[in-house]
Amino acid sequence: MGVKVVIPTPLRQFTAKQESVDLEATTVGEALNSLTSRYADLRKHLYSEDGRLRSFVNVYVNDEDIRFLQREKTALAQGDTISIVPSIAGGAER
Repeated sequence: MGVKVVIPTPLRQFTAKQESVDLEATTVGEALNSLTSRYADLRKHLYSEDGRLRSFVNVYVNDEDIRFLQREKTALAQGDTISIVPSIAGGAER
């Protein structure tokens, strides 16, 4: 099924500066595996060494957080949009 993966600005340097990537996938896990197979340098930013999605990487399917769905087993439909949103921490000292 054709889905679109939206790449956040900080990670575009690992996807040849693509804002989004169109993939064929039936689950979120399949889409992310396809994405990281195509752009291998992206993998270490999404997955830990044990192969788990990093805790600071949030993934949404059509604005639904996959943590409240079936995580990487979340099924996709034709035309779905996956958004990768890395958490950003920090700030100015007072």
